[in-house]
Amino acid sequence: MDTRLPATPISPAPAAAAPPVPLYPLKLNINGQQRQLHVEAWVSLLDLLRERLALTGTKKGCDHGQCGACTVLVDGKRINSCLTLALMQEGRSITTVEGMADGAALHPLQQAFIAHDAFQCGYCTPGQLCSAMGLIAEGQADTRAQVRELMSGNVCRCGAYPQIVAALADVMQLPDETQDGPATAPVGMVPA
Repeated sequence: MDTRLPATPISPAPAAAAPPVPLYPLKLNINGQQRQLHVEAWVSLLDLLRERLALTGTKKGCDHGQCGACTVLVDGKRINSCLTLALMQEGRSITTVEGMADGAALHPLQQAFIAHDAFQCGYCTPGQLCSAMGLIAEGQADTRAQVRELMSGNVCRCGAYPQIVAALADVMQLPDETQDGPATAPVGMVPA
């Protein structure tokens, strides 16, 4: 004889509605266009650019600030967009690779990258270009060795480094390698 009680179905308690995720207002100037957005607190600048604004030129590589594929300019200075929250850039001017050209006219760096075949698969190229723009604006590189050092925060898995340096040297009108001195610029990591 079975003395167990019959199983009675237990109705689950009604699920409590999850509180709405707070959104915060954010004003940015992106590639010369004023944008007013609302974002969650945890959204990185990289994810805002790629996933929400469809500016997919900025690449997601390591997502840890080690490869430089996500490099953009914030107020003219290069940063890894994966390492900063979008909200931290309130009111700032962001330049991505999409904002480099002037309409159909390519930026001189873009033209130099083409002329020197400074890309192979092209994945790192947008970050390399933005980093190169920042490097030129910083004014710390007077030699090819310094360019190599200051661009070291951008990784190219294809190994197009000589062509990238040649493209920058061309735009910056640097002397030939035989006249190049030692690297005396600070070690080049793209700041966060």
